[in-house]
Amino acid sequence: DLLAQCLRSVEATGETRQELNVQTCVVDNASTDGSAGMVREHFPWVRLIANTENLGFARANNQALRQVAVRYIALLNSDTEVHTGALETLVAFMDAHPEAGACGPLLLNADGTLQPSCHPVLTPGREFWRLLFLERLWPRATYRQHRWDGETPREVEVIKGACLVLRREALDQVGLLDEQYFMYSEEMDLCHRLKQAGWQLYWVPQAKVTHYGEASSRQRAEAMYIELYRSKTQFHRKFGGPAQAERFKRLLWLLYLPRLAFAAVAGQRSPSMRQRAQTYRQLLAELKGM
Repeated sequence: DLLAQCLRSVEATGETRQELNVQTCVVDNASTDGSAGMVREHFPWVRLIANTENLGFARANNQALRQVAVRYIALLNSDTEVHTGALETLVAFMDAHPEAGACGPLLLNADGTLQPSCHPVLTPGREFWRLLFLERLWPRATYRQHRWDGETPREVEVIKGACLVLRREALDQVGLLDEQYFMYSEEMDLCHRLKQAGWQLYWVPQAKVTHYGEASSRQRAEAMYIELYRSKTQFHRKFGGPAQAERFKRLLWLLYLPRLAFAAVAGQRSPSMRQRAQTYRQLLAELKGM
């Protein structure tokens, strides 16, 4: 249902602004809910790639990226809804700013409240700060987007992959998504490579997209939690070397061991905390092999 809603919002863009030529590709990663059949039946204008196995987020997106030859590419999650004029606004911004390698919209939650749509690049120090809950006192791993002017684009370090518009020229220069990431951190990796190559990245609040959030990953919450830290470790190994990856894993061990102890005690009375303790235990067990 979310995918159908997303495609209807994209279809409306093509219908209302004929001068914006939108080609749409859906990559189905071996879903079991009938999504591929729904696309074939109700959205014949969509180019469908139906995989027989789950190839991961990066590999699946790259399948589509290799098949399109356009000036700009919008990576769009299936649990999003594009507001009227959003794609046109993002394309117009890229046209007006040739230094921009990528841009992203203002993301909204289902209730219309602000959702974080960009963030600083990951560092061990920022992760340490966040996991100690110090982010609430002084943000280092996030931006204070609620204080930003909603009418003024801002240069940022990382744009969330829920909606990420890329300049084809920039993508050809730095390469596609790194398929070493199964899920998570692949957009941060790409944004970091764009910045290293001299491209600028922008948050464009005049364009709005509703992101319903983690609709796919919630189906396998524990496995995705582990995958998140596997990807973060991979990011540190790629850009900081093996030593930085090991320091990051030691940091996680130091911070998650007391969390596990607390959750295990609280789990004697709370099923949700019992599940959380199991997730923390699994994370610590898999850290060494990450």
